[in-house]
Amino acid sequence: MSEQLIKPSVAELKEDVIDMLKTIYDPEIPVNIYELGLIYEIDISDAFVVDIKMTLTAPGCPVAQSFPGEIEGKVSSVSGVAEAHVELVWEPMWTKDMMSEAAQLQLGFF
Repeated sequence: MSEQLIKPSVAELKEDVIDMLKTIYDPEIPVNIYELGLIYEIDISDAFVVDIKMTLTAPGCPVAQSFPGEIEGKVSSVSGVAEAHVELVWEPMWTKDMMSEAAQLQLGFF
């Protein structure tokens, strides 16, 4: 009898992807990209393909070329993810108001 791999639900996989995103830090600000509000959208298909729309704190950010690929690699390593794609978007423009309360507290904005 062969064992079947139990695949996570899309909701469970999204939680795992978010957990991974919380381990990735902006190179200029000591806060993870999820709490910074840089992740605008996470879509996961029934085939477990993860599509992420994200931004950076500034269009001229020096990691604009390399950072999306790094994030794709890390998200692809999450168990259950078939593929990961990251699209950089610039609208809406990122502001500090997009940060979580925890990130704002950590950076002294309160």
